[in-house]
Amino acid sequence: MPDASSFSPDYVSARARFRAAALAAGADLAACSLGLNGPTGEDLTIDFARLGSLQADRVVLFSSGLHGIEGFVGAAIQCALLEEGLGSWSPPSDQAVLFLHGLNPWGMAHGRRVNEDNIDLNRNFLGPEEPWRGLPEGFNEVERLLHPRGPRPRPDLFTLRALLLSLRHGRAAIHAPAVGQYDRPRGLFFGGNGPSRANLRLREVLARWIGQPAELLHLDLHSGVGPWADAVLLAEASASTPEFLRLERGFDAVRVLAAPSEGSVRGAFLPWMKSQLSGVRYTGLTAEFGTVSPLRLLKALRDENRAWHHEPHGSPAFVNAREALAQVLVPPSRRWRERVAPLGVRIAQRTLQLGLGAPVNDAPVP
Repeated sequence: MPDASSFSPDYVSARARFRAAALAAGADLAACSLGLNGPTGEDLTIDFARLGSLQADRVVLFSSGLHGIEGFVGAAIQCALLEEGLGSWSPPSDQAVLFLHGLNPWGMAHGRRVNEDNIDLNRNFLGPEEPWRGLPEGFNEVERLLHPRGPRPRPDLFTLRALLLSLRHGRAAIHAPAVGQYDRPRGLFFGGNGPSRANLRLREVLARWIGQPAELLHLDLHSGVGPWADAVLLAEASASTPEFLRLERGFDAVRVLAAPSEGSVRGAFLPWMKSQLSGVRYTGLTAEFGTVSPLRLLKALRDENRAWHHEPHGSPAFVNAREALAQVLVPPSRRWRERVAPLGVRIAQRTLQLGLGAPVNDAPVP
């Protein structure tokens, strides 16, 4: 049974466990180096594992680590699924399961949500005609709050200032920059000035690992959004469409939300994936495992970003900000982990059933 032991303490351990679990399940493995090093000099890689034929018509894809440190949650679910859910399963010739582990290995290894260039990878997959510039509407009203210059003052008064801004401009204004910005390279939700290393490497290798299926169901694993130790699924489909209704029925015990009609994230990964798979019936889902309130999460992101750019690395303020970010994205709470690991595996099993009709455990999602 997946539990708190499904979580790995660091990137090297998580990658080693993923590779071992994939090999034990009979998967084909490949590692894609980004030419970067971890804190102790290790090569950083995006790791691929595949169960099933490259000629499969139906594929289910599980990806983790797009947001660096959040990858420890996704990796725990991927490893638990491989170790306990797929260890004795052999896919039919027309079906395959693909795992992408550590899409942002630098962020995962260094304890950041962003990559080596301060890029939020889920804002870095712009379409060919989209400009690599621009700030979201209302950004100027909140920039001083989100991007303070210099070391942290005493007192900080973030929560009070955020509440005052909410009263003046509306509650949504505080979180409006999350749709992505391209003019503040050291700021939050920076989408980059061009494709990141991970973006470019995925363009090179993705097609040969996915093949040309008729259908692909993709579950991208994240943390930080939603009620504590619960899950919400964000569908890349409009409400009331047949595809969205199919997902609602398939995950009847988990809340499924439709893609917003406006205010969508720029440069998001899943819409880009769909654009790369012409002729494929692609369905994208983001699984979020909740931790803390949106305001507390935003504060942790802001404090860690400020510390990274303005505090001496290794100083108490720097260490405290990094630890606070880890606590809101990969909570050390045993209760949280013992709830999330089996819940994540159940959601992954439902994804397999929906995408493949695979003969896996069909117990209801707790």
